[in-house]
Order: sequence, then C-alpha cells, then structure tokens
Amino acid sequence: MSSYPVGTAPVKAEFILAPSSLPVDDDAAEGGSSNTRRQRDDEGAGDGEDGPAHKKVKLTGAQKKKLAREEKKKQRGSNKGRRWTKVRDELELCWKFANNNSCEFGSECRFTHDIPAYLAQKPRDIYFPSPSDLTDSPPFAKIPETGSEESDSSVDFRTRCPVFDDVGICRLGVKCRFLGGHARKADDGTIQLVEDETKKVDGINATTEVNFATPNILKLLRTKKYPFPVTDAYLKEVKDAAEEQERTKEVAEPPAGGDAEVVVQAPEPEPDSTMAEASEPSPVKSSLDEAAAQVDTPDVPPRFAEKRRLTWSDKTYLGPLTTVGNLPFRRLCVDYGADITCGEMGLASSFLSGSKEEWSLVRRHRSEKMFGVQLAGSKPALLVPTAEVIAREFSSGVDFVDLNCGCPIDLVFRTGSGSALLDAPGKLGKILIGMNRALGDIPLTVKLRTGVKEGRNTSHKLMPRISAEWNVAAMTLHGRTRQQRYTKLADWNYIKECVDAVRAREADEDLPRIPIFGGGDCFSSQDYWSAVDQSGVDGVMIARGALIKPWIFTEIKEHREWDISSRERLDLIRKYAEYGLDHFGTDTAGVNTARRYLCEALSFQYRYVPLGLLEQLPGRINDRAPLFRGRDELETLLASGDSRDWVKISEMFLGPAPESWSFTPKHKSNAYGSEEGQG
Repeated sequence: MSSYPVGTAPVKAEFILAPSSLPVDDDAAEGGSSNTRRQRDDEGAGDGEDGPAHKKVKLTGAQKKKLAREEKKKQRGSNKGRRWTKVRDELELCWKFANNNSCEFGSECRFTHDIPAYLAQKPRDIYFPSPSDLTDSPPFAKIPETGSEESDSSVDFRTRCPVFDDVGICRLGVKCRFLGGHARKADDGTIQLVEDETKKVDGINATTEVNFATPNILKLLRTKKYPFPVTDAYLKEVKDAAEEQERTKEVAEPPAGGDAEVVVQAPEPEPDSTMAEASEPSPVKSSLDEAAAQVDTPDVPPRFAEKRRLTWSDKTYLGPLTTVGNLPFRRLCVDYGADITCGEMGLASSFLSGSKEEWSLVRRHRSEKMFGVQLAGSKPALLVPTAEVIAREFSSGVDFVDLNCGCPIDLVFRTGSGSALLDAPGKLGKILIGMNRALGDIPLTVKLRTGVKEGRNTSHKLMPRISAEWNVAAMTLHGRTRQQRYTKLADWNYIKECVDAVRAREADEDLPRIPIFGGGDCFSSQDYWSAVDQSGVDGVMIARGALIKPWIFTEIKEHREWDISSRERLDLIRKYAEYGLDHFGTDTAGVNTARRYLCEALSFQYRYVPLGLLEQLPGRINDRAPLFRGRDELETLLASGDSRDWVKISEMFLGPAPESWSFTPKHKSNAYGSEEGQG
C-alpha cells in the first residue's frame, strides 16, 4: 500500500478492483449548507449583474487566478440548494374516510370519499421483508411470488405493516402502503380494517413519540401572543444594567480640559419585585409561572444546585447531526448502544416564528433514554424566549438543552450564531445566564469548537468561564477551529489543555465537577478509549463516525472492533426503513420521505470499509478506499458510491421508487437521475 497517497484506506490487494480510482473526498459536502438556497451576497458576491454595481474592475493576473480558484472551490463537492418534493397518490383519499370516520366537510371535501375508486388506482401494497427474508446473495431481500388470483388487487395480504406490528393500529388506515398487514376482505368483497387490542394497550406506551408542539402553541408563537414573563423580565434587567453602565461612564468622564478625576460607584441593581404583578395572566398553562415571579437580577448566578444534575460518566453520546440526525436515525443508534442523543440543530428564530418543521426537531422517541434539544441563535432576545417555551411545554420530555457555539457553516456564522459566539464572550454570557433562568431545572449544555481562526485557539480561556461564571451543566469541545472544518485532524492535545483549565478552576473555587466530552475523528473503540485516556474527557461525542457505522456504540461499550457482516448491515438498513415508516408515515408521501432519508443515510454508510478487507486495524474516518469488491455480492453492493444503487437498496424495503421521485445527494459525483450520475 506504500504506493497509495496518504489518506488511502489500506485495502488488501485481492479485493482491489481499480487501484487508480480513488473517490472524490466529500468532506466539503458535509460542511456545506445543503437545503438552503445560496444567496450571492452570502457567498461574498456584492457586485455583478445581480448586485448594486456594474463597474468593470480591472484585475491583475494573480487576482484573476485567485478568483478562479475560489469559484472552483465553491462549486466543488456539494450540490447546492437541494430541493425535495413530496410524492402523493394520484387520487387522494380523505384521511378521515381512510380510518372509517365521517368527514365534517361532506361533499365539499377536496379529497375523495370513494374508497373503491381510490383502491382501484392505488399502487400495489409493498411487501416489507422480515429479518429471515434477508440473505447475502441476490435478490438479498426475498419477496414471495404473487398468486394469479391476487395479482389484480392493490391489497397484498402477505405483507406486514411495521406500525401496526408495533402498536396494533395503523393511523393511515386505507391509505397505508402496507394495507394488507391490517385489513381483511369481507364477504361482500370490501376491505375492512382490523385492530389488535392487546398491542394497542401495550404498544402505544412503548413505541410512540413525545414532545409534540400543539397547533395552539404554534398559533400563539406565529401571532406573537405567546407570553414570555421570564424573558421579558430578564431582557429588561439587561437593558437597565446597560443603561446604568452608560450613565456611570458618562459621569465618570472628566470635563473637557479638566484635571480632576471623578469616580462614581455604580449602584447595585435591585431585583424587579414588580415583575409578577406587571405580567399579564398566561393563556397557556405554565410550569414556570411560580419561578417567573421570583426572577433574580442578571448579576446573580442561577441556583445551580436546583438544576437536574447530568451524570454522563461511562455513557455514549450521539451528537446532533443536521438532516441525517433525525428521530429514526437516533432510534437506530439507541438500538446499537447510544445512551445520550440530541436532536438536530434548530434555529431560535424559526422556533419563535412558530415553524412546524422546526418544532418537529424536539420530537423524541420513548427509547431515547437521555435526550437533548440543540438551539442556535445570535442574541438573548432569540435564545432566551425559545428556552422558555421548551421549559414550559416540554419540561418532562427534554433532559437538557444544548447551545450551539460550534457550527461553522457560513449561513449560520454570518448571522452571529454558532461558532461566531466564540469571539463574543460578553454576549455569550448574557445568553447563557438568560437561558439558564428560562429553563428552570432543565440543565443547559454548550457545544464549542477550539476557536474561530486556525492557529488562534480560544476555548482554554472561555470554557472555565462558561463552567464557573455561567453555570453550564456540561460542555462538548470539537477539536478543530471553525476555519479548519474537516481539513485537519482534531487536536486532542488542545482538548486536554481545555479540560485541565476547567478542572483547575473547579478545584480552586470548590465547584461541582461537570461532564466534559470531546469530539473529532473517533471511528473505532480504540479511537474512543485512547482519546478518553489521553485527554481526560468524560467521553467522546460521536457524529460522523455514527453516520458511517451506526454500530460504533456497540464497539465502544464492548471494547472491540466489530467486523460486521453484510447480512447484519442489511438488517440495520431494514430497521432504519422501519423506523422511518413509523415516523414519517406509511402512506405514499411517508414512504418516499422515508426513502429520501434512507438514501441520505446510505450516502454515508457506503464509505465503510469492512475490517476483514483491511491490512491494518482499526479503520480511520478520513481514509478513502480505492474501488474494491466485498467478500460477497451484498458487501460489494453496500460499498457502491452510485446513488442509483442506494435507491435500489431502498426498494428492497420501500417498494419501487415512483418515476416522479428524485434524490439529490450532497456530492455531485453520486448524483442520481442526472447526467453526472450516469457515467
């Protein structure tokens, strides 16, 4: 393997198909902003045909080359501005009629009430394979042949509905694409829905999701009528303190030309005892009403002892992952040993505007033992009220709230959010104090990077303040700066320096010890435990490593490297498809949404190089393999970087992809359904 460039996975020679064929490194795509439209001025283009000026600026040869390199860099790696559309039935059935209920709109309903007509045009039921149907040879997922007497019907009574199997009822009724799993044919030939009363009692308590934002909550937020007593009092105190500081500064300044020095002692701010009387009665039941009436001044630290304590020793942590870290994926990782999970990063501004999509990020599956919500925002006026809503509405369903101080993406950084807060400690302190107050007994955690600019690490100074002065319950430090993204290995020596700085201040001031997790490049049990021993962290937050191999949590807990078989990996994919159907729905729209996220997951999992194919163990996260064959046909298929093969895998569990359905992967070289992907 010495002839291969640095960063090439050491695949055994007998498995290599094309030594000269190395895949394009798509780490840049991971750091890109995939689902948002790229604005010209966001990319730094202020002038031009879409800008305010049309001046022709004469550039030197060196400047032209630099611009060309920058433009090439922008276009490399990722597909920008990806868009997704829902695939629906050609004839849409009223969801109430689909569940044998009456519709209050009657003949004016915009959906059909004609169930026979709907079933006549509905695509045939999808057969969902069981674990025993999976093999490591084609067709990999066995589907029994259809009898001639059943081939004309859209209902396949041989299939099973994953949702019905769990809870004894399917909420999609006749619209379900696995209808045969919870229906029977009556004597008159009509289709009748069935329910399993035993599973309805046992299953709902065990498998349903929690933390639903009600329509009333969203309406109050959209109309700006949601009450924020804690936030209002805190922001008033911050404003008053700033004004008092400004007045004191003006008085302390000597008159022009004068020699006398005037020193004025700033008065201590008094608690706002009138806050409770000034607040209007809340139309929403609040668990914080009593706490809101006893708000401390911003100069008084929150009562940290009253917070729930986070005991994270010997626990594995799946970090928040945008797009791919959704509820089905977190549920999958829990199956393989993840103890702590955190939802995808949500924007405080979107939460406060009542975005249904943003509030779906706080949803939690009951199997998630320790669950947190991650917020991003740029100022107290956004983050504190968001924290107040979460504490009031979801106190029992959220174990901690995490503030993102590490996101490197331009669209986040340029608003002053994410890693931009690392360079604004004054503002960060106000945010943390206010969020801690608004969250009541819910712990507040922070995720950071080592700094903003390469070579200018700052977290060793910031983290002791976050712990001691602003009473954060736990911290996670990613071992790279914002500027580095994924271009260099994580600096675990610096992570140790930061841990030591926090522990030293805790000892000096006799403060309670808080959990500190590190992050960066962890891809195996050996990586994990070496990082813990080297840096003194309580654990390692797993992110990209879990995307490529979700079973990494099993490896960590069992202190071993798992040479997982292709058959076991296919069963993992089957589980993910099942959890996707449970979350997104089993109708046509839900099936193809689940397909989209399954393909997103496969766009990372194909990078895994089986341990049995490597000359050196363990594998490394940043290594890229030359084109290779697996030990069986299924292992070869799972290693394909062609998104057409990812769609083929999805069809084993979710049926044929409709012609109108498309999938745009983050990386252009994997494009599905485009000229780029047809080579």
